[in-house]
Amino acid sequence: MKKEEIKEMTTQDLKDRLEQAQKDYLQQKINHAVSPIDNPAKITADRKMIARMKTELRQRELNNK
Repeated sequence: MKKEEIKEMTTQDLKDRLEQAQKDYLQQKINHAVSPIDNPAKITADRKMIARMKTELRQRELNNK
């Protein structure tokens, strides 16, 4: 998902996607700790995507004040 796609999403949809992404990220970290996954760079990419979503939500929050 690109930055432009995140900006086009509604706030509620973004919150739902963020919650799901966080759950998936934690599950991947647990799975990787037990047995190494094929592409550990995906964990880093997911963490960065979560940060992008959180940044957009925070920016919307500040703009609405």
